[in-house]
Amino acid sequence: MLTVISPAKSLDLAPVSDPATAPRFQEETATLVTRARRLTLKDMRALMSISEDLARLNRDRYRDWDDAAEKPAIRMFAGDTYTGLDAATLSEDALRHAQDTLRILSGLYGLLRPLDAIKPYRLEMGSRLNTRRGKDLYAFWGPRLAEALNADAEAVGTDLLLNCASQEYFGAVDRKALKLRVITPTFLEDKPGGPKIVSFAAKRARGAMARFVAEHRLTAPTDLRDFRTGGYEWQESPEDAPVFLRRAETDRAA
Repeated sequence: MLTVISPAKSLDLAPVSDPATAPRFQEETATLVTRARRLTLKDMRALMSISEDLARLNRDRYRDWDDAAEKPAIRMFAGDTYTGLDAATLSEDALRHAQDTLRILSGLYGLLRPLDAIKPYRLEMGSRLNTRRGKDLYAFWGPRLAEALNADAEAVGTDLLLNCASQEYFGAVDRKALKLRVITPTFLEDKPGGPKIVSFAAKRARGAMARFVAEHRLTAPTDLRDFRTGGYEWQESPEDAPVFLRRAETDRAA
């Protein structure tokens, strides 16, 4: 089973000892960096909907790109999904398995393995950064991400893709080009008005599920039913769209 997740933001973190690997889409990344370098501070703010200070930080990152330090992707990202993944406490065995089966969708790098060496950046997949390939990053990446996922799945002998990414990021995967069976879990909270998706909790649960798959080397959709992290329990639901519910009392205790 291949798993995909999406990043929230990148951080400048302390060096780690993990052996780094090289991202596969280096030419495409270089093209996007060159394009980003042409943006003014005003353009950067508008493109990313960020403050002037953050725009200046990211303008400087792209300006100084060649000299920036690289770190493994799984150690670089932060956010609710990565809180759930808790990569810092993954065992070496789980990390090795994740290197083969976990993929991180990235606006700048396309598709990353956990130990691929990357530099701090900000470029959301939904950014409308126009290039010669089109008006946004969905057009820029086209079928490339789906084709790479097909190849990675074939390499590990699976036709299953567990989608733990956000809609914004998974929307960059061309479903027509993707040959894999996609499994997309939903995480609900038991609320007075009925079960609802709580964004930050669902993001953490998606990260925790990615960890669960790596730790237990899961290979079948039915294996996901044993997921209990954070108090979630599988509900009767289709294999390709499993539903997990967390009770109100569990939510208060978490």
